[in-house]
Amino acid sequence: MIQFLVRYRRSTGDLLHFEELGFDRNAAMKRRLEEEKAYKDDSDVEVVLLTASSREALVRTHARYFKSVSELATALGAALPEIPPNGTTRGPKDKLNIHDPKY
Repeated sequence: MIQFLVRYRRSTGDLLHFEELGFDRNAAMKRRLEEEKAYKDDSDVEVVLLTASSREALVRTHARYFKSVSELATALGAALPEIPPNGTTRGPKDKLNIHDPKY
């Protein structure tokens, strides 16, 4: 698995730095510690070391580091079930049966 270093600004959602570090986990951990020391006084900066099979896989599993807030909101909206309009209620057929084996 490939090691990736990410530096991210929490307050704005900006990706500040992205670095592919290769397969050596120990070397990647040393690099992450260097970054953490450099930004230790800035609590708004997050430094993380992530592992994935590829950059594409990393973007899928850790989208918050790579996508804008509007892109994340759109993806979330597409993933959530439809919410009924105001003033309407769900009928008995719409209730989730937690005893159903498929759940």
